[in-house]
Amino acid sequence: MSAKTPEQNHLIIASSPHLRCHRTTTSVMGNVLIALLPIVIATAFIYGCRVLLSVAVASITAILAEFLIQKAMKRKQTIQDLSCIVTAVILVLNLPLDFPFWQLIVGTIFAIVVVKAAFGGLGQNFANPAVTTRIVLVSAFASSFAKNSEPLARALHLSNSVMDSSSSATVLVLLKAGTDSNELCTLRDLFFGIQRTTAIGETCAIAILLGGLYLLFRKIIKWYIPISYIGTVAVLSFLFGGFSIQFMLYHLFSGGLLFSAFFMATDYTTSPLTNKGKFIFGIGLGILTSIIRFWSNLPEGVSFAILTMNILTPHIDRFTKEKPFGTEFNKQTDL
Repeated sequence: MSAKTPEQNHLIIASSPHLRCHRTTTSVMGNVLIALLPIVIATAFIYGCRVLLSVAVASITAILAEFLIQKAMKRKQTIQDLSCIVTAVILVLNLPLDFPFWQLIVGTIFAIVVVKAAFGGLGQNFANPAVTTRIVLVSAFASSFAKNSEPLARALHLSNSVMDSSSSATVLVLLKAGTDSNELCTLRDLFFGIQRTTAIGETCAIAILLGGLYLLFRKIIKWYIPISYIGTVAVLSFLFGGFSIQFMLYHLFSGGLLFSAFFMATDYTTSPLTNKGKFIFGIGLGILTSIIRFWSNLPEGVSFAILTMNILTPHIDRFTKEKPFGTEFNKQTDL
């Protein structure tokens, strides 16, 4: 009788990481929703009740889209794992305040059906659904992103920032144009959410940090990607901003950097498995984001940076995985 091969016995011969987790998908996604709650509450306080209505519309659309596509493809229903709601909430926070509801519905369906379900569902998609959908929506409905979100404090003239009367542009647009820091909103305004932004979820830094720290405390995410991403942007903005700490802080607390570092770049499916890979992934994100911010025609580069690094994730995994002891390097399969 011939001996069975390891493959026939279904033995795991790969080196670490051998991931074992007692958390269910529902538990993980539930914790992510809890972490998003301070951001949603702060955003609703800053911009008004339309934020909550947008979250409700996107969430209901996501649940229906996931239910119908799973049924149509004769797959097991997965709406109970809450992942579709997480996608919906993150997508809303990536959009302007007055984004039309019908376009939001189209975008949510695209995220669930095309980016997620078409590639096999949760755990199989090669790119982050919210990031990919935002890029598609920017391309398809550019005019809907033309108007920046205006906090109620600014609309009611409760902010003393010189920027109130001088421009309707975002901080990153003004920085790219070489605007003097005296004409920008204060760092306090950036921290507490009294600033003009394109995406509503990037407004209040303190709420984002609270949510991010919760994810770290609950060990839902590891620190490698957020720290390496934010740290790389900090170093590059300091170096290329004339060694100005103020310039660096404006780049850290404005735009989508903080929100993306904690809530989108750390997506399990589209980020590397190994700690070394996560660190490389974060550095790559920081370099790409900085290149786009400093030298492209776009004021912000977070979405494009994440999508690019999502595509490179399988290659990072191959380069950073540990080889089992006694195995040989195979140029065709390992490169």
